[in-house]
Amino acid sequence: MSESWEEDILDDADSSDSAVKEPQIFRLGRDTAADRLDKLLAKLLPEHSRARLQTWIEDGFVTVNQKAAKVRQIVGPGDVISVIEQASEQSKAFVPEPVEFGVVAESSAWIVVNKPAGLVTHPGAGNWHGTLLNGLLYRYPELAVVPRAGIVHRLDKDTSGLLVVARTETAQTHLVRQLQARTMGRRYLALAQGEMLDEGAVDLPIGRDPRVPVRMSVDRPIAPKPALTHYACLRVGNYQDKRQEKRVSLVECRLETGRTHQIRVHMSYLGHPLLGDSLYGSHIAVGRQMLHAYQLRFVNPESEQEVMFEAELPSDMQAVIDIVQWD
Repeated sequence: MSESWEEDILDDADSSDSAVKEPQIFRLGRDTAADRLDKLLAKLLPEHSRARLQTWIEDGFVTVNQKAAKVRQIVGPGDVISVIEQASEQSKAFVPEPVEFGVVAESSAWIVVNKPAGLVTHPGAGNWHGTLLNGLLYRYPELAVVPRAGIVHRLDKDTSGLLVVARTETAQTHLVRQLQARTMGRRYLALAQGEMLDEGAVDLPIGRDPRVPVRMSVDRPIAPKPALTHYACLRVGNYQDKRQEKRVSLVECRLETGRTHQIRVHMSYLGHPLLGDSLYGSHIAVGRQMLHAYQLRFVNPESEQEVMFEAELPSDMQAVIDIVQWD
């Protein structure tokens, strides 16, 4: 910080609560060059993004000479800027929130969750609140002491179905090792475009798509990781889409690895994107990608005996299946 700034930082009683948090006071020295308030604050508080500082100004957490400030306001020598820092969305992500999700079974060591489509599993960019993790902390407060609230593996936002959550660190380690050893069984039901072969496997590494950052890819991917998907076509039929009949397949997929978007990427590679999955080439709009994690199998960390659970198809996916004219 330049010597032209005079900064008084008052005692902070509780950094997690803006209602009792004392402001930082910046008195601008005589040799300070006049500039926009948001630009000047970006120099004073380089640990915060300019966009975040602009939000604080707009929300009334910044004053200039004890008056409400504006983002484009010009400030300079003699001005006194007061800033009440606000916690970032990321820092507030791991908080209990009432979020709806189903529980299929539970023990003192684990919880088997039936995640609905549309629910994000874990907080992240653009989804810091209202996730499964927030709901788990609300319903099971003891998970606050378990890393990631006990989450062992994830499902995409618009994929429904089963996942296991650990209630203790010991159980979490046990379950994660099963994933790493590829002994945890995960089976999915999917609706794919076109008429698929009876069965097969895709053994192609998956990484970030170098052309579209939100996509994953098997075509020259960035930082690829091994990915193996087994599939079996269960039924084939005709789906009426925009006055055209299109062939679709009901497919069971079995994962040996758990890469981001794995089934979606591998099915698209085969030329059979999942219905509703526009990100990977589907031209049939059905609300979301038709993918459901219907079966989960793992070794119970308490008994060392294998347990298995199944979840019925959600109503939206069943409705699509019901209107297909199956062969």
